[in-house]
Amino acid sequence: MRDRILELFGGQSRPLNPADFRAAPRNKLGEEEAEYLESGEVLELADVLEVMYALAELDGVGRTELEDLQAQKAAERGSFAARLWWEPPST
Repeated sequence: MRDRILELFGGQSRPLNPADFRAAPRNKLGEEEAEYLESGEVLELADVLEVMYALAELDGVGRTELEDLQAQKAAERGSFAARLWWEPPST
């Protein structure tokens, strides 16, 4: 859960054990993705990004390093700027 949720909306919190703490952002990612796909609002992508940063942190990767990895992968494989769709060769 986001750090300020209780402050903003009330409710309760409980500590998570390590396994649940690791699973929580994975579940949240699917929830945030679904919200974006349903609404199409760019603001929802900010939530997706926040969850991705949290997942990277669980693996010991900070925001800057994650963005560096993304840039490296884009340099190696390209980005989505050309708006192409790949169709694998038929066998």
